[in-house]
Amino acid sequence: MSESHDEPVVVAGAGPTGMTAALALEARGVPAVVLEAESEDRERPGSRAIYVHGSTLHTLERNHDGLGKRLADAGLVWPTRRTLWRGKEVFSRTYSTPGGSGDLPHFTSLPQVDTEDFLLETLEEVGVDVHWDSTVETVESSADGVRVVTEDGEEWESPYVVGADGAGSTVRKEIGSEFDGSQSENSFIIADVDEDPENPRDHERVFHYDHPDLDGRNVLLVPFTGGWRVDIQCKVTDDPERLASDEAVSDMVATTLGERYRDRVAWVSSYQFKQVTADTFVDEHRRVLLAGEAGHLFAPFGARGMNSGIADADEAASAIAVASRARSRGVARAEVELYASRRETAAEYNKNAAGEALEYLQGDGVVTKFKKRAAAGLSDYWEDAGEWLDDAPYGPRGGPPIANVGRY
Repeated sequence: MSESHDEPVVVAGAGPTGMTAALALEARGVPAVVLEAESEDRERPGSRAIYVHGSTLHTLERNHDGLGKRLADAGLVWPTRRTLWRGKEVFSRTYSTPGGSGDLPHFTSLPQVDTEDFLLETLEEVGVDVHWDSTVETVESSADGVRVVTEDGEEWESPYVVGADGAGSTVRKEIGSEFDGSQSENSFIIADVDEDPENPRDHERVFHYDHPDLDGRNVLLVPFTGGWRVDIQCKVTDDPERLASDEAVSDMVATTLGERYRDRVAWVSSYQFKQVTADTFVDEHRRVLLAGEAGHLFAPFGARGMNSGIADADEAASAIAVASRARSRGVARAEVELYASRRETAAEYNKNAAGEALEYLQGDGVVTKFKKRAAAGLSDYWEDAGEWLDDAPYGPRGGPPIANVGRY
């Protein structure tokens, strides 16, 4: 016999987006419950989304006093950024106050699992329940609300649902929304490397164009609390499985970080990045809202994935808070439609921005190759040329063409 619950808002997914949505709803006086398919003792391997933008820290701080500060304190703010072209340094800048002078830094760098731990602890503090081993199986929306059924037969009746259940989102499929976009030609090898506590490297973000000791592959080195992320762009002709082998990764890590890091590789994965957005972020009845990777997947350049998902979650909570108190059904629908319009616009912008960086990195066009070579040659005499080479792999610095309190 199925068990029935009556909760104001159901949030599917206990990743950063889902937990932020639940927290943001609670902050607006709207009770929520989180349904997570995995177990409470789930393993979350890899550092994944390590770069938390300042706008995201402010969003979290706004929804719960002290949360943004806790993440900032736990993370790392690296002071130096450097770029090399075929082994020659073309740009370097060190900031005396890399985090800025405000209450919260411009960014912080820490493993995603730490961000998730802080969010989960905060949900426990404010009394939001997370139901583990609760895989969403069906989502049925109507003009009056949503009925959610999990695999174990539990039923939840809710006026609104936030679908934050990741790239394979059941919620997205249940409302008939589909992904549209492309996938990168190149594969990428990503390795987490533990820091050497006896002889740590300087904290600096380093990008190598055509690393001469890695057969001309692009390499990104980013520090985070406790270690380093090594990002290696494969060539189209590469065998990613071979490059991701223990021996090959150890060799590449030793070459890029130093021999003492050879045996400090903690995690390795290979990816082809998808650039896709859902064709709609809401259901036909304006009762289900998609957020985070349920609605979009981007290449990682510019750190737009988790950061934009948290922005989605915050705006979804605002829309639901207004809609749930509206005396007019038309006003309630309009608030949800406004959410969809804004976040679909943001997702398209972020997809294109990340795609611009991806095309810049993997593109072999004559014009792109000429620009990079010319900038490298000019960098000795014109700092702006080197800075352009330093900035370009992360896409444009601007934000979506919408009024927003954050960047993404």
